[in-house]
Amino acid sequence: MSISIISLIWLTLWINMAQLQQGGPDEKEKTTALKDLLSRIDLDELMKKDEPPLEFPDTLEGFEYAFNEKGQLRHIATGEPFIFNAREDLHRWNQKRYEALGEIITKYVYELLEKDCNLKKVSLPVDATESEPKNFIFMSEDAMTNPDKLMILIHGSGVVRAGQWARRLIINEDLDSGTQIPYIKRAMDEGYGVIVLNPNENYIEVEKTKSQVHLSSDGSDEPAEKRERKDKTFKEAKKRRDFYEKYRNPQKEKEMVPLYIRDNGSPEEHLIYVWDHFITHSAAENTFFVAHSYGGLAFVELNCCNWVSSSEPLDTSVESMLPDCPRVSAGTERHELTSWKSLPSIFKFFTEASEAKNSSLKAALTRRSHRIKHEEI
Repeated sequence: MSISIISLIWLTLWINMAQLQQGGPDEKEKTTALKDLLSRIDLDELMKKDEPPLEFPDTLEGFEYAFNEKGQLRHIATGEPFIFNAREDLHRWNQKRYEALGEIITKYVYELLEKDCNLKKVSLPVDATESEPKNFIFMSEDAMTNPDKLMILIHGSGVVRAGQWARRLIINEDLDSGTQIPYIKRAMDEGYGVIVLNPNENYIEVEKTKSQVHLSSDGSDEPAEKRERKDKTFKEAKKRRDFYEKYRNPQKEKEMVPLYIRDNGSPEEHLIYVWDHFITHSAAENTFFVAHSYGGLAFVELNCCNWVSSSEPLDTSVESMLPDCPRVSAGTERHELTSWKSLPSIFKFFTEASEAKNSSLKAALTRRSHRIKHEEI
């Protein structure tokens, strides 16, 4: 079993302290001096010396992994699944390696959406200049012209991007369970137009300079209250991220600031923007939403059904203390698998709702702008 240099240093120091604390006044004075020494040790510098450079490949081939015919990520040489602990006692390095692979997976899924699902990539805002930061969504060719049915796919919060349900499932299980591709293909086979949203792509990060206090893609035209809310959201997220980043990545020395994407600076803004500029202008008589986890919060007041993680069989009614839409079991106790496991039931629910064509469904699909303005969320 390998033991890192920093572990040996700490072990030696703490053993010495324990021995000194058992002695008399002289030993206590030495203990105080040793504590003072410990307080002046730069742990970050020690970690840097004990950790390899955080430099990783930028392709799947560089990682020596590929997806097989079953959509499973496997090592090219050994055929083994992805191994997180590539280096013992280097959790931070292993975590950054995992995150680097995850960024490659994101780009890989984007390619599948365009090449395998024949979706087109549409930049947001629609009137964005060449120099400003942009978000994007993916749409089927008939998304705006299909007169019958339109399906909107919305992922949850976190590192996932358009086309994904859970990065962990993609890496550790397969593409079917971790991506939205099975939904997209089945929807298109059954005559739906499709729009894939990207609500987590809210800003880009740029390196902070000494004279730089804040960057915003909207500049002074953005209401102060709205800008303050964005800043607060970013700072809270950055605080949580930095807490882990100091542990995982002590080599990172650059301080970054956000450059928000206009009208897409939060998941809620993104949803409203796509609604106002695309969904309300589509020709579809019926619009259906599949929203995973946090992606569903903006739509809880619609005429809907919520498939939740439960030990009960699929579609079993599940009681809830919250007054939202009816809840049924997704047939799994794993939250990240709920969208995949409930796929057949969700399409059945959509078919029945479409055939019923009841007035409550049509009413639910009309957004009341005074109720869900971002300033009021």
